[in-house]
Amino acid sequence: MQEIAAMTPYQLLGGDAVLRQLVERFYDIMYTDPRASGIRAMHTNDSSLIRDKFFDFLSGWLGGPQRFIEKHGHPMLRARHMPFAIGEDERDQWLMCMFQAMAEIPMENALRDHLEDAFYRTADFMRNK
Repeated sequence: MQEIAAMTPYQLLGGDAVLRQLVERFYDIMYTDPRASGIRAMHTNDSSLIRDKFFDFLSGWLGGPQRFIEKHGHPMLRARHMPFAIGEDERDQWLMCMFQAMAEIPMENALRDHLEDAFYRTADFMRNK
């Protein structure tokens, strides 16, 4: 059995099954919560493609299989998000959806704290207005 210190966030979260739950819940919240209307407006009505891409991205970002890179190349997060006006409001809407989704997924407090910090830093990096 692997030591916890040697495990990746992907492994600590629970791998594919739990990651898929997180992604699905994130988009379910984003598509239904009126507080996320700003970021919801940036997406198409069919969220199946973006759900799969986000799952692939998070898999690698969390230390699991590098699915996104294998399928699409380097994520280039800022470049891919540049067409969208992302300010503090949009960042905070995105984080609200992610943190709410995370709250519904059982995980150790240390992992939750680590992911909240990492998601905040990444979402803040996406701001372009």
